[in-house]
Amino acid sequence: MSGYSGSNYDRYVQRTDNSTTHKIRSAYWTTKQAVMQKLGRPEDEHVVASDSELDAKLDLFRSVQKSCADLLHIIERYQESVCALSQAENELGRFLKSKSGQSAKPGQQSGASRGAPGGAPASTAVAAAAVAGTSAAKMMAAVGKSLSFSAQQRLALRVPLGRLYQEVETFRYRAITDTSLTIQRMEATRTDYRGALLWMKKVSEELDPDTFKQLDKFRSVQAQVRKSKEKFDKLKLDSMQKVDLLAASRCNMLSHVLALYQDTLMQFWAKTSRTMSAVADSFKGYQFYEFSMLKDLVDESRKLADKTAGTDDENVDDEDDDGEFQDAESELFKAASNISADLLGISPIG
Repeated sequence: MSGYSGSNYDRYVQRTDNSTTHKIRSAYWTTKQAVMQKLGRPEDEHVVASDSELDAKLDLFRSVQKSCADLLHIIERYQESVCALSQAENELGRFLKSKSGQSAKPGQQSGASRGAPGGAPASTAVAAAAVAGTSAAKMMAAVGKSLSFSAQQRLALRVPLGRLYQEVETFRYRAITDTSLTIQRMEATRTDYRGALLWMKKVSEELDPDTFKQLDKFRSVQAQVRKSKEKFDKLKLDSMQKVDLLAASRCNMLSHVLALYQDTLMQFWAKTSRTMSAVADSFKGYQFYEFSMLKDLVDESRKLADKTAGTDDENVDDEDDDGEFQDAESELFKAASNISADLLGISPIG
């Protein structure tokens, strides 16, 4: 009895059975544990609770891994949207400038009475020449230039976006891949460890301490459990440390790269805001338009033009200007609505 206690027992427990039979049995219980995990079979709640901190770190790792992959797809779509928006904005600007008549040469305007180039009717050329000198043409040209300028400035966002894409891609294929390999090794050792626990549980049920039945087998399995636990604890600590470092590295990377994007975006909005504000300020008020078909709108349009012109000359308060302009505009809208009602055969507004 004394041979199974004290330091002699501890030294005996540390021995490892390297026989082929022992290895085959160990592989069997490891495979059984892996199958149980694949099938989603319930495991011992105490064993699962002991790895709660590790499971929380693994959830964090999967979140970082998924968010980086999603961020790459979003950046790709964002770059495509920026290019498409810039192209559409530039085309709209060029269209407004071309239709404003500001780009027409004097020779073309002087020959408008003879006919437009390319066999177009003379009336079209005369209309284009007439539009060229109006305030509407100047407004169209100014808005077109501002839109082209905005489209050009928006393309500057591609530089910080490309830098962000490269940084996230490098982070994904290096840092995340390295952490993933460590976690895979840890999961393999955890499966071995839990399989050894199942094996020891099975052997302990058949153990009879009074008769020392299968005591040697239990000691051999217990040594296997200790060996598996040492490997698992080491890789468990490495995995948790790498996940913490991975999350901190992602925060540092994003804070550094996004600063450049933020500065570029603020510069873009500042430049375009100044340009658009200058265009809007240069065309304040309402310009009188001589209606040729809807002649009932001529009087209301003239009143609105006179009121806006008078407020600019007298420099009245902004609130009074807005009120008078809105009243005149509402009167013009009512007159137009009444004409539409007469044409459609419905009751007029007001």
